[in-house]
Amino acid sequence: MDKKRRYHVINNLKLENTELPKMKLPHIQDQALEGRKPDVLVIGGGISGASIARELMKWKLDVLLAEKESDVAMHASGRNDGEVHPRIDLGKGTLKQHYVIAGNRMYGKICKELDVPFKRCGQYVGMMHWSELLPAYLYACQRKYMCGVSDTRVISGKTLRKREPHLNPDMKFAIYNSMAGSVCPYGLTIAYAENAVQNGAEVALNTAVLSMDVKDGKIRSVLTNRGRIYPEIVINAAGVFAEDVAEMAGDRFYSIHPRRGTNAILDKKAGKKTSGHTKGGGIVHTAHDNLLVGPDAVETYEKENFATQASSIENNFKKQQGTVKELSQRDIITYFTGVRAPAFEEDFVIERGRKTKNLIHCAGIQSPGLTTAPAVAKDVAKMAAKMVSASHPVKKNESYNPYRKGVPRLREMSPEQRNKLIQKRPDYGVMICRCEEISKGEIVDALCSPLPVYTVDGVKKRVRPGMGRCQGGFCMPLVAEIISEVTGQPLEKVKKSGGDSYLLFGKTKAGDGK
Repeated sequence: MDKKRRYHVINNLKLENTELPKMKLPHIQDQALEGRKPDVLVIGGGISGASIARELMKWKLDVLLAEKESDVAMHASGRNDGEVHPRIDLGKGTLKQHYVIAGNRMYGKICKELDVPFKRCGQYVGMMHWSELLPAYLYACQRKYMCGVSDTRVISGKTLRKREPHLNPDMKFAIYNSMAGSVCPYGLTIAYAENAVQNGAEVALNTAVLSMDVKDGKIRSVLTNRGRIYPEIVINAAGVFAEDVAEMAGDRFYSIHPRRGTNAILDKKAGKKTSGHTKGGGIVHTAHDNLLVGPDAVETYEKENFATQASSIENNFKKQQGTVKELSQRDIITYFTGVRAPAFEEDFVIERGRKTKNLIHCAGIQSPGLTTAPAVAKDVAKMAAKMVSASHPVKKNESYNPYRKGVPRLREMSPEQRNKLIQKRPDYGVMICRCEEISKGEIVDALCSPLPVYTVDGVKKRVRPGMGRCQGGFCMPLVAEIISEVTGQPLEKVKKSGGDSYLLFGKTKAGDGK
């Protein structure tokens, strides 16, 4: 956490003749959370909020996580490249640099506990000119011996081409970091949230914070669209809306300036253009063996505009074809845009409230926020437990279980393992998504998980039907039917995602539909 209490910028400038978009709210209005009195209310269901909720369950605490979307990881945590950063490009003395070193080292253990695929594949930063060799060596030494990034070294162009034959042959040498890795960002966030629920936390989806009642420097209550909550401690992990939550709490001392980033996902056949050891300055070999190209960085005032611009795709490919000349837009199967949440100082804000006593800020979390999450969560949870202990004793949770068993991944099994599972669970022999080799059994298990989301996209993020080349063109109707079958809701009520994203509007022909 930030013990120095740095100075921050508060920016209240308005763009002339432009009305800032209001936060999009859930359609649900009920009293499901009215009168709830948790020890800790975590606001935000991204990687920060989910990891903090799980870490808090190591104590005997009543934890409630509120997320305004229909699922966790719907904003920046589900819209990034999934790189586990090697710590090479961060300045010494920043919170980012402190937490990225600690967080990177924790990833193997965390992903094993949560049953999430993780590849420590390494990163290359290729250099095109011999004149860059001396500065690169000096930089690598500074990173290695002064900043604690011990895996940094310079490798020759010959070694680089031997490892990565598809990279630009004009690269003279590269800076290499073996500790870089790749993980599914939304998959990890879901796993964190599920394990938190398994250990007793409550995750309230479709729950937006609307206002706060603050008296004598303390948050007395939090109004949501699902009732008024009376928390002992509030943790602000609201991403691009962290400054808005801080304002509600009477404790805003920083600003968020949103930044858009667009990525293109390429078909798995394009993944063969790297051996799985490359993050060449914007080309990532994902945990699921696709190539991901991007992102760019565009300042914006729109916190929830996820539209993708053709110019972003063009610029990304033009830039990255200098790394892999064979890159082609013809291999794109989909693309996405995320909005990051940097503070003006380009560093994290992790500290207790300055004016409001029962508040913790976990804000300004942009890249490498995915990498830092395990270490940040550890510190924030300790801080929260200490604050709660001021009002009543807080004991360790002796029954805490860090292990979460994910849905079996049929495509990774041997024929013998598949047959054994199918004999036990015949649904695992019914293939639904041919592109990703996803069975009905996997989809059913996802719908019966500790944090089920009964939408097509919710299933897609958990077990990947629709993630392949056809992007759900064949399997989406089948997934919708399974959701209807498991939940008992009419097929017309099944949604693609949140809000009013219904897939069907009724029958198109007269008759009983048989």
